Amino acid sequence: MQTAQRIIKGYRRRRFIVCAAMAVLVLFLTLSVRYIAERNLNEQRVQGFNERAITTIENILAPLDEVSADVTRLVGMPCEAALLRMREHVARMQTLRSITLIKDGVLYCSSIFGSRNVPVSQLQPRLPDSSPLLLLSTDSSLLKGSPILVSWHPLADGSQNGVMEIVNIEMLTGLMSEPERPWVSRAVLNVAGSHLEYGKGLLAQVSVNKGLVSHEMASEKFPFSIISIGPSAGDLALKNLPTQFPLALILSMLIGYITWLATANRMSFSWEINLGLASREFEVFCQPLLNARNQQCVGVELLLRWNNPRQGWISPEVFIPLAEQQNLIAPLTRFVLDEAVRHLDMFPKSRDFHIGVNVAASHFHNGEIIGDLKRYWFPSNAIQPLMLELTERDALPDVDHRVVRALHRLGVSLAIDDFGTGQSSLAYLETLSPDVLKIDKSFTAAIGTDAVNSTVTDIIIALAQRLGIDLVAEGVETPEQAEYLRNHGVDILQGYLFARPMPLKEFPRWLEGRSPPPPHHNGHAVPVIPLH
Repeated sequence: MQTAQRIIKGYRRRRFIVCAAMAVLVLFLTLSVRYIAERNLNEQRVQGFNERAITTIENILAPLDEVSADVTRLVGMPCEAALLRMREHVARMQTLRSITLIKDGVLYCSSIFGSRNVPVSQLQPRLPDSSPLLLLSTDSSLLKGSPILVSWHPLADGSQNGVMEIVNIEMLTGLMSEPERPWVSRAVLNVAGSHLEYGKGLLAQVSVNKGLVSHEMASEKFPFSIISIGPSAGDLALKNLPTQFPLALILSMLIGYITWLATANRMSFSWEINLGLASREFEVFCQPLLNARNQQCVGVELLLRWNNPRQGWISPEVFIPLAEQQNLIAPLTRFVLDEAVRHLDMFPKSRDFHIGVNVAASHFHNGEIIGDLKRYWFPSNAIQPLMLELTERDALPDVDHRVVRALHRLGVSLAIDDFGTGQSSLAYLETLSPDVLKIDKSFTAAIGTDAVNSTVTDIIIALAQRLGIDLVAEGVETPEQAEYLRNHGVDILQGYLFARPMPLKEFPRWLEGRSPPPPHHNGHAVPVIPLH
């Protein structure tokens, strides 16, 4: 068995590793989540900028279609007759610089200059065209060299007749908002392969500096797109990550501390049990069993108690189920057997005095209990018979019946503890062939009441008598309960009426201090509460 010091060091080392790993994991996950969230937010901001820019330009260009639909009816009319109507449209639209009428490829009327006679191809080489066009160009008439957006609307007959609208693109780029730093450092309007960058004018091509990325979004209504240039969303998120570190560190330390507290009671409870065994923190108590007729002590049930110096006394209802979950119930049973052998001299050396030890059903697998008895119990050559008490809350049908028969051959009795509270089945009563049924204290407490358990008590007694199985009643606390059980044929009683569980070293003094058997009253023995 490992020493207590080694177990303590191992427990603390594993506990620290678990807590540190949890803290580091939380730190990494927190920073990762914050990085991903910040990156996604940056991407959404860039996309939002492009969407707003496109929406702004679309809102400006949409009325041009309405204007062109009205103005195309003027193509072919004398300039003097069409001029007023054209100037009214320009006046209503602040972004519209001018409207011109083209007939047979010749610009013959302008809303600014009036009558003209200039081939439109001299002003815009790509015009006239049979299809509608949107072009980026420079002004060669009014504000020479300034960027303009040309919207061409041909007549439906496919001839070289149409309307050309000139849009004040500098005002347009101002309306679509300036770049939003740090997410967008440059914004470029792309129309038919020509580019207009905010603050820089027309560009032959768009270059992206090292460390920057571009995002292009096209309009679904008009033939243009917006190119936004700036740092990548990941780079911006990574640059901003140090600001998230203090919060992530605090959260990771909090999780590490919570894990430290949790492992003290849950994750490392198996180490607590191992530590308790190595440090001999467990102590074996015993509770006497008395003959209901003559009040003589006929045996004891050995009970395990745990005085944990880190948490105080821990109830068996807490550590026994946890020990079963951690597959540590067998080591606890071996501890009880070892203590029982070491203190055999404290018990009466009589074949009529038995020693009861609680055993889990899992201890029967592969005959493990027999091996432990041969190692701990049988070498002591104890005179007192041994009784193994199986709790009915265990999976009794899973008990190996061959092991039970082998125990009977070795002279070991079998009792079913807490009978009536678990997996009751007449079938396994027959296959296990128990020597004793121990009536659970909840049924004993119901004696003399109208509770359903009171009726169940009578049924259990009748069942045991019919099967020829001895009975022990647990939890006897009143003389009335003792008398009722005695009158109904329950010969062995156990409970606070006679004695509470006590350390093994106190049992001889309790046994010596007991009063002689009580006198009979009306033919029945009267129970007496012991001195201790």
